[in-house]
Amino acid sequence: MSIRNIVKYPDPILRERAKEVTKFNDRLAKLLDDMAETMYDANGVGLAAPQVGIGKRVLVVDIGDELMEMVNPEIVEKSGEQLEPPEGCLSIPGLLGYVNRANVIRVKGQDRSGKPIEIEAEGFLARAFQHEIDHLNGVLFIDIAQKVFRPEEEEEQ
Repeated sequence: MSIRNIVKYPDPILRERAKEVTKFNDRLAKLLDDMAETMYDANGVGLAAPQVGIGKRVLVVDIGDELMEMVNPEIVEKSGEQLEPPEGCLSIPGLLGYVNRANVIRVKGQDRSGKPIEIEAEGFLARAFQHEIDHLNGVLFIDIAQKVFRPEEEEEQ
């Protein structure tokens, strides 16, 4: 495993729709391992492949419970709403934003071997998955936030 460079805004790969994964092999496994190590090294809770310069539909998420990997994720059900807490992004350091997200989602995709998986997530885990899936679609939180701010600005109010 190795730590990869995190792509920063305004790199154009962050605006591209990632391509579906069709080959489930050692290269995919290494990408997933590297993404997890990179996310942990940066103290993140999620990372999508475009954030390490790879235009594939791959993500990792860990909000403190366990590492979750998903290939070709697709949100198939959403319910409820949440605006808190504000979210940030490893590709856009120094900014936070309030983004209206579904509180409960169901995501279908595949694991690293291509086997179908389904995850139901709520609260912060649902927020993390939606944020990373947005990355796979070329959408950044700053595009859809109701308010974007620097953390020090919010503390001054």
